[in-house]
Amino acid sequence: MNMQALLDGTATFLDHLGLGEAPFGVHYSDTLPENAYGPKKGAPISRELEDARTLDMQEVMKTFSCVMGNVWLARKKGGAAYISSEEYGCVGGAYYCSMMKPHLRFIEHYVSTGYEGTPLHGERYMPDPDAMRTFMEEVNPREAPGKYCIFKPLSLFTDEIKPEFVIFFARPEILSGLFTQAVFTTGDVDCVVSPFGAGCTNMVSWPLYYKGKGLDKAVIGGFDPSARKFMKTDELTFTVSLDLYEKMLAALPESMFTHETDWKNVRKKVERSAKAWGETD
Repeated sequence: MNMQALLDGTATFLDHLGLGEAPFGVHYSDTLPENAYGPKKGAPISRELEDARTLDMQEVMKTFSCVMGNVWLARKKGGAAYISSEEYGCVGGAYYCSMMKPHLRFIEHYVSTGYEGTPLHGERYMPDPDAMRTFMEEVNPREAPGKYCIFKPLSLFTDEIKPEFVIFFARPEILSGLFTQAVFTTGDVDCVVSPFGAGCTNMVSWPLYYKGKGLDKAVIGGFDPSARKFMKTDELTFTVSLDLYEKMLAALPESMFTHETDWKNVRKKVERSAKAWGETD
């Protein structure tokens, strides 16, 4: 499917859903687009430096910048967001977006219970460092095929540069439409998953994981408490591979959106909610 057909199909899909914000796409490139938001260049990071005890995490944290925060800026300003191995902002994000391997052991403690006897008490999202290590080794993002991992509106892609994944930002009513369309398209009751991870993990790492296994899976994310400040109230992410997304668009004519179904009642609720949130023109 060429990009114009994809954009036309997306416009139809958004109208069915009642969603006013077009989806983003993610891809890898050696070149940054204009109006791109990302981290400042940070101190060098690697497991080798960490093992040698020459990695200064205080220095690393001086340039902290969340992937989700930069995506939020790109969403608000209509531009792009990025992360690279040098402009990483977040050592977790660098791993999840394929910018470094292996991951830093620091993350195993930071996301779980911290370091005993130090001020770092951890985020307490995982019960212990071992559980976090198991997760990190399971998700295991591939090596990046480009210098930058770039997130940008679908309309900024071309036939020459297409997205690898498509990301929707939506509240539950609209998510129910995305969820149902994925199931209708695949016939697989388990085609929508929501494994543990940071905001960027569920937009990049897990989609890569399932794609690598040849599975058509949609990934819901945004449950990470640290990412919530960069998302609207009740909003989550819904990410699919380009291949699955094209199938979802192709299946629209036979779906619930174009037949007499209960979706019409959900659609009315979406409209009422949009007015309540002040999201209508």
